[in-house]
Amino acid sequence: MSPNQQNNENKKKAVFNWSFAEYNQTERGKLWYALFFSALGLMMVYAVATINFLFGVIIVMGGIVLMIRQKNIPNKVSLSLNESGVEIDGKHFDFSEFADFYILYQPPELKNLYLNFKSVVKPRLIIPLEDQNPLAIRELLIAYLKEDLDKEEEPLSEVFRKTFKL
Repeated sequence: MSPNQQNNENKKKAVFNWSFAEYNQTERGKLWYALFFSALGLMMVYAVATINFLFGVIIVMGGIVLMIRQKNIPNKVSLSLNESGVEIDGKHFDFSEFADFYILYQPPELKNLYLNFKSVVKPRLIIPLEDQNPLAIRELLIAYLKEDLDKEEEPLSEVFRKTFKL
């Protein structure tokens, strides 16, 4: 094996490997379902009253997706973090695709790595750290990406999702 091939092989070796649930499955009580279906009903009344049938279709589809998602068990996602980038379930992302990162670590409820893409079309990657050492992960990432030190709280979308158990 040539020195160049060995160097490429070393770059691909995983520094960190772990798996996590595809999404958090929240427990919802009867009150949540009553409020949820009441809100859907009100939105449907609004869609019919304003003759906005596309909105009505979107509301029905959103409700169906949420109910199906609740019934299914989340898949396990495997993650590999190394010097060449991030690999999630076999899909590789080079560090050059990311603008920056930040880690929010307030155990036990909040232990996440956030990776922001340069492209505004791609959503932020939220990766649960599980039992990983956030300082070691930060040390690896800071060599390749800019760290956003201004972020100290969860994004509003995550707070909204947790508050309303979506």
